[in-house]
Amino acid sequence: MERSSSEPGDRESGFIGDDVVRVRLDELAAADSPRQQGVDFGHVRALAEVEDPLPPILVHFATMRVIDGMHRLTAARLAGRTHIEVRFFHGTTTEAFRLGVQANVSHGLPLSLADRKSAAARIVRSQPHLSDRAIALSAGLAAATVASLRAQAQGPGAAGARTGADGRVRPLNAARGRLVAGEVIAERPDATLREIAQVAGISIATAQDVRRRVLAGVDPLPDRLRPAGEDLPQPRASPNGPGSASERTDVTRLIDTLRRDPSLRYSDSGRLLLRWLESRVVTTEQWAEVAESVPPHCLVSIAKVARECARTWSDIAETIGAG
Repeated sequence: MERSSSEPGDRESGFIGDDVVRVRLDELAAADSPRQQGVDFGHVRALAEVEDPLPPILVHFATMRVIDGMHRLTAARLAGRTHIEVRFFHGTTTEAFRLGVQANVSHGLPLSLADRKSAAARIVRSQPHLSDRAIALSAGLAAATVASLRAQAQGPGAAGARTGADGRVRPLNAARGRLVAGEVIAERPDATLREIAQVAGISIATAQDVRRRVLAGVDPLPDRLRPAGEDLPQPRASPNGPGSASERTDVTRLIDTLRRDPSLRYSDSGRLLLRWLESRVVTTEQWAEVAESVPPHCLVSIAKVARECARTWSDIAETIGAG
């Protein structure tokens, strides 16, 4: 076999090589075909009579098993050839099967409805994380048909999230994904949006919304996603975070009272203290008004500044000794 210079270890799994190579027919293994009736010899004879070169067949590099092109391979043998042109797929056997189904749906001798349903059911079992629509597009079926096949499948197959046809991962339960993201943000405030999204199985946009809500001190789960009666874990609050005390102090009212105190109003140090208090105190309601317009890349820095200011005022409170 005339191999190309690129080897599977040179690139990531799950891709078709660009090079076309000539491979001996006796080096190739029969396809793990979605066709339940096997090769159609009438179609093989028609291909054997074609004088123009046929497109290269697709072969799984790791197993040398044909993915797409068994009719062309059989036609080459019928014509007495010793070699055939091949393109290699580098990936897993489950990826190879799905690729073969997709190839046979999109061109060549069409798969029967029974073949497509059988193939879809197998993909559901082997790759349950794929969405109904993604599998439907591969098998040439309606998403509703795949959903029905999934419901009939035996054994574990449920996943917390599914990968759609666009490659994006979406949680089956958006509420749980948001709550997991809230936990990640509480434990790892410096985590990037991409890291949060990957752990929680949500989109980056949703991770950004959750982080804004957490930093604003509000529930990461909107009311519309918390239906009555559903058993969902409550978001974990930081011990020193918003809502940790049974009763919140009305800071605005206290500052207004201090502002009217003559001992502060009529001294330089008192007026300086009042300016500090007025410029460094922000309520969660005020933050919520501007949170949506804050660039995502600034949020971590803002959180660090907020925590440092909180530590400073906490130290002052302990120094004063007031509750």
